[in-house]
Amino acid sequence: MGDFQQFEQDFYQTRYYTDDQGQAVAYYDIYDSTSPDYNDDGEQAFMPEALDPSTEPQYTGQFYQPAMSPGAVGSTGTDSPEEEPPLLEELGISFDHIWQKTLTVLNPFKPADGSIMNETDVTGPIVFCFTLGVSLMMAGKAHFGYIYGISATACIGMYILLGLMSTVTVSYGCVASVLGYCLLPIVALSAFAVFYSLQGILGTLLALLVICWSSFSASKIFISTHAMEGQQLLVAYPCALLYGIFVLLAVF
Repeated sequence: MGDFQQFEQDFYQTRYYTDDQGQAVAYYDIYDSTSPDYNDDGEQAFMPEALDPSTEPQYTGQFYQPAMSPGAVGSTGTDSPEEEPPLLEELGISFDHIWQKTLTVLNPFKPADGSIMNETDVTGPIVFCFTLGVSLMMAGKAHFGYIYGISATACIGMYILLGLMSTVTVSYGCVASVLGYCLLPIVALSAFAVFYSLQGILGTLLALLVICWSSFSASKIFISTHAMEGQQLLVAYPCALLYGIFVLLAVF
């Protein structure tokens, strides 16, 4: 019991200071029963001025302002909405390149630009396949399934064949793009078949002309994009077989 009283007396007589804003603040003071800071029960009286915010030291420094990143809204970086590329450019659709490829197919004797023809653009081929299906349907032949099925199979076969014949890397998207663009003469033939029957001498001649036209254009583009000089006839033969199937769909 005497040890506990000695500990209690030492506890209240201990001073503990902590450094706060460069000033020493006493958390425990020596107990004095005659001091006005203590009430009759020996507890320290409540001092309102201790919680008064006006008595605390005011911060006079500068607030931290983070620098705005270049990609933030309102900045002049390259990610601002005003400098974003057009949507068609982000999707890889260039009407100028589509027009250049179309002119290359329509003119078999025009030299092919390898930088443009080597692109994996399938916008034109999809439009031409859909137009071919619509024109055949107008002639009473609903062959959409045949068109897309034959196109997918032919692209895979031509991709494998060109990969074995070419010394450079062959892209499947480029093969599909070239074969699709060269369908344009067959699309014109199927549109002509809506108004005139091709089951005759004139239809046969037109069919042979279109097959030669499409296969020659496709082989010309393939040899220019895949460094296959001197192999145009070898490439034109499988192309002629492919376009001959589409012509049969248009004639019969």
